[in-house]
Amino acid sequence: MPANRTAGGRPATRPRPVARGGPAPRPATRKSSRGAAAGVGNHPRRIVLSRILMVAVLVIAAVRLVQVQGVQADELSAKAERQRATLTVQQALRGQILDRNGTQLAFSVETRSLAINPRELKSDWATHTADFKALGLGDTYEQYTQGMADFFHQQLGDQAKAADMLTKIRDDSTTYQLLVRDADPVKAGAITKRYASIAPAARQQRVYPDGTVASNIIGYANWREDAKTPQGLIGLENSYDDTLKGVNGTTTVDTANGNDSLELPGTVRDSTPAVPGSNVQLTLDADVQYQAQKMLDAYKTASGAADGSMVVMDSKTGEVYALAVTDGFNPNNYGDYKLDQLGNAAVSTPYEPGSVNKIVTAAGAIEYGIEQPDSVVDVAPSFKMADRTVTDAWGHGQVQMSFAGVIGKSSNIGTLEVAQKIGPDRFVDLLTKFGLGQKTGIGLPGESAGTVPPRSTWSGSTFANLPIGQGLSMTLLQMAGMYQAIANDGVRMPPRIIKSVTKPDGTVVNEPRPDPVPVVSPQTARTVRDMMRAVMQKDPKDSLQNGTGYPAAIAGYQLSGKTGTAQQPDPALGGNYSQTKYWITFAGILPADNPRLVVGIMLDKPKYGTQLGSSAAPLFHQFGTYLVQHFQIPMSPTAAPVVQLQLP
Repeated sequence: MPANRTAGGRPATRPRPVARGGPAPRPATRKSSRGAAAGVGNHPRRIVLSRILMVAVLVIAAVRLVQVQGVQADELSAKAERQRATLTVQQALRGQILDRNGTQLAFSVETRSLAINPRELKSDWATHTADFKALGLGDTYEQYTQGMADFFHQQLGDQAKAADMLTKIRDDSTTYQLLVRDADPVKAGAITKRYASIAPAARQQRVYPDGTVASNIIGYANWREDAKTPQGLIGLENSYDDTLKGVNGTTTVDTANGNDSLELPGTVRDSTPAVPGSNVQLTLDADVQYQAQKMLDAYKTASGAADGSMVVMDSKTGEVYALAVTDGFNPNNYGDYKLDQLGNAAVSTPYEPGSVNKIVTAAGAIEYGIEQPDSVVDVAPSFKMADRTVTDAWGHGQVQMSFAGVIGKSSNIGTLEVAQKIGPDRFVDLLTKFGLGQKTGIGLPGESAGTVPPRSTWSGSTFANLPIGQGLSMTLLQMAGMYQAIANDGVRMPPRIIKSVTKPDGTVVNEPRPDPVPVVSPQTARTVRDMMRAVMQKDPKDSLQNGTGYPAAIAGYQLSGKTGTAQQPDPALGGNYSQTKYWITFAGILPADNPRLVVGIMLDKPKYGTQLGSSAAPLFHQFGTYLVQHFQIPMSPTAAPVVQLQLP
């Protein structure tokens, strides 16, 4: 059998052709065997490497998981919470201030401030021009911003003048521009709905509906951005700030993509409701306060006074119905006024009272049995004590007056002669009982105690000054308090101006009444009250029997009271008393036979020597006439008797 055939006669291998000029090809069987061997050897190595990589990844993941869930858990959780949770503040409306009849003197309304990022606005326009055009908001940036400014003015009127808005909106040198404060929430909502680039913020506006009425008492409050609430700065708004301001509420809610305006439904939590402030009700009568300010301002102008003040007080309770000063400020626009225009001189600025202080001598003389109204007092032409010589306002020789005449005609000499019989120690005791040299405790900020020289410091001439109302000082409120004690049968009720506080739950807490202070006996008070009717007396037949305050008289009513004229110390004269500058005062009890009201008036530096500049009695007449009508006070059943003031 041929060698190249198998046993079956088939060729064992077909010879491959050999290319000429080149090496013979390698047998295919050898190459295939080498490749198969290599594949078998690499497979286990790849498996090992894959497993190593997988283990490494798992180890890294485990380490990171431990780091996230363990080491950094609190930090990352807080960061995530900050990114998705928003704390919103619900404003607590500040409480109201009301007069005794429930008339609002101060209240708060919720408002909005509107701001914008001008730089971002311009960038948004450039990025989303097509969208703005599609919404019909303008074809150019200029048209867009002009339309925005015009819409502000359309909604808010003069509060947002278009030209002002446009200037602020286009000021792309800044990233924040406050456009409007205290906008109406509904109108502000229309603006933010139309222009998403306008950022609103909740605020409150304090409103004083009667403007200047009682502004010297109420003061004002303004918005504090850091506390998200109004804060009282002066007056009762300041001293009762904790009572009025309430407590803001808070709510946590999730927002989408950090946008505080996109709240996620169902995510409200940790909600604490706002608690509004308490309402404070005053003893003031807004109508009486208004008339007091109006008449006082007019009298100041007519008399040429620098300023003045007036108080109306209930004779039994000491409640203050009015406490007026001239040239009141409007707390709605408090920024338009200087600091010295915002005070309350009726409680903070003491003055020397002059002859209204003679009530102390009158009360002491009756209380200690030294004189009676018809007692005869020999009045000398002058009175000398130590280095001081005192005269009366009118020249006279040696005359005789009734004690009622000494008070009614306001004789300095007669008063000092009687005061010497009372003595300095008893006189000082009476000053204290009448409340001088001490604050009244009315609760108004800035109250002054006035000054009474300590007994240990008196010189030889001190007691020549005090009985006639010089050398000591008092506030108008203190002066009215002295006459309230006489009107209230000898018991002084420290004045008060807070009637009650109404808490958010409706509970009414009445202000405690101050403790009464006995000054003199009821009989003494009634005698002094009757005796001081002589101040208002006018005898048509004999002018010598006229009291100094007869222009204050009101037909049909018995009145008690006292005029006062006090020289002012003049720095230009080395502190000596001026001959041209005076405090003019008046204190009145209405009516004298059945007291209801006490009125105190003070004018600072009127044009002395003129009819109105020399006395406040005409103002008492004008204002008293209004008071008897407002309070519907019945007329006195009889006229006051005409008594003899000066003997022939």
